[in-house]
Amino acid sequence: MSDYIIRATAAGETVRAFAIRSTELTAEAREIHHTFPVVTAALGRLLSAGAMMGSMMKGENDKLTLMMKGDGPIAQLTVTADGHGHVKGFPANPSVDIPLKRAGKLDVGGAIGKGTLTVIMDLGLKEPYNGQVEIQTGEIGDDLAYYFTVSEQTPSAVGLGVMVDTDSEVKHAGGFIIQMMPDVAEETIEAIEAKLKDAEPVTTMMEKGMSPEDILEYYLGGLDLHINEKLPVEFYCDCSKEKVARALATISTDDLNEIINDGEEIEVKCYFCNSAYKFQVDELKEMIAQR
Repeated sequence: MSDYIIRATAAGETVRAFAIRSTELTAEAREIHHTFPVVTAALGRLLSAGAMMGSMMKGENDKLTLMMKGDGPIAQLTVTADGHGHVKGFPANPSVDIPLKRAGKLDVGGAIGKGTLTVIMDLGLKEPYNGQVEIQTGEIGDDLAYYFTVSEQTPSAVGLGVMVDTDSEVKHAGGFIIQMMPDVAEETIEAIEAKLKDAEPVTTMMEKGMSPEDILEYYLGGLDLHINEKLPVEFYCDCSKEKVARALATISTDDLNEIINDGEEIEVKCYFCNSAYKFQVDELKEMIAQR
């Protein structure tokens, strides 16, 4: 089964909802960044959230960036997504090994620690939207629910999960976002809250064979649920040597000359996908000549 996002509405469109299966893209991120299990879980959760939030955007070239900066050993997680099911991300420190929170439960909150969650949306306007909140628990789902409620005034439930097997492989990854629109009825909120109170973790649902559709059916099935769209999603990086060259060209002439004077080719790696791009001395000289 391939990864995908579903977009849905319920209760006469007074509730909107998203759910994702992100097992393959999380596994790819683990392979790219060689993450330890707790980092796999943290990055996978933020990738799932980023992909779903990206699917909320309307514009062809809209971009979303999520950054979690904490005082825990991961230090920072960065994820970017668009509205076409493309998402990518990286951890500042992939090699974090801390004690389990409890039997079989990775301590994502402890690995992230206290700090800030920043949401940047580039919607093609003069300035990108920038929202920031304090990290509440570091478990990511709680933090995003807090962000939606405080920064966007949209009460939301966010469930995210990654199940890492004993061999460190990704067994399941996914999540959901359920949002209350301004005209939602009180009894609708109460019905959803009752379901949330009794719900199993997302990965437990997935382990039982539940799909994103099944997960939303559990929460919203009695509220006239309508599945509106199914969108394929993948770990996708659009880096290229040309883009890296443009970034290098912004380095000061003095710094470029210092690199040139070393007389050796340089290698620049993409943070998101670890692709390596090599530049010869002559290519660096050409960058200066074109100024």
